[in-house]
Amino acid sequence: MDIQGIGAIVTGGGSGLGEATARAIVARGGRVALLDLGRSKGAEVAASLGGAAIFTEADVTDEDGVKAAVDAAVQAFGSLRAVVNCAGIGSAGRTVGKDGAPFDLDVFRRTLEVNLVGTFNVIRLAASVMVGNEPAAGGERGAIVNTASVAAFDGQIGQCAYSASKGGVVGMTLPIARDLARHGIRVCTIAPGLFATPMLMMMPEPARQALAATIPFPPRLGDPPEYAALACHILENGMLNGETIRLDGAVRMPPR
Repeated sequence: MDIQGIGAIVTGGGSGLGEATARAIVARGGRVALLDLGRSKGAEVAASLGGAAIFTEADVTDEDGVKAAVDAAVQAFGSLRAVVNCAGIGSAGRTVGKDGAPFDLDVFRRTLEVNLVGTFNVIRLAASVMVGNEPAAGGERGAIVNTASVAAFDGQIGQCAYSASKGGVVGMTLPIARDLARHGIRVCTIAPGLFATPMLMMMPEPARQALAATIPFPPRLGDPPEYAALACHILENGMLNGETIRLDGAVRMPPR
């Protein structure tokens, strides 16, 4: 896929990995709809990108909101060729806490609802529009990039909900790619390691340095533009399909 001139949606585009990806797509000549919550900086980021971006307020778990965002992107750009799913939330807690209390089931449900169900909601609604695209070279009509985490494979103590949600994203990547192959739509997932996202940057500096020291090479936190570069490469490389790619500097997370 040639990013030049395409219309794309980036969820969670108001900050972190999503913002970096939106900026990378625009830098390559694409146009992007930033889908994010109203309290995000999505509108501000879109404004900074000028006429190449719009902000579409929606919760990824809301069917009507996401459908409206997809329709807005198509109306603004003429078609939708790419989606990068970066929206997500974190949660922490042991299955049974030190006080003997069980993990809050509502927190578990909400984590899966946003990270897993929300990702699938965007995929299905975007893909239903992409199938109507005129095929490009090689028959491609679109490409979708999802965001999992190394926690899908190396879940730490207290990450039962988060790991389950991201493991679900990994698990559905191949079957969705197979589902959409007949329509010429590719699907891949990136599993980032320790990245300098707003959530992680809220930690004290010594804690961030300790995390960075666990990464074999390079011994530092990942930069969101490095995620964005891989997301753009997946969009551009027509042979990448049905795969989950770890982007983690060879880190393997310890139990705690």
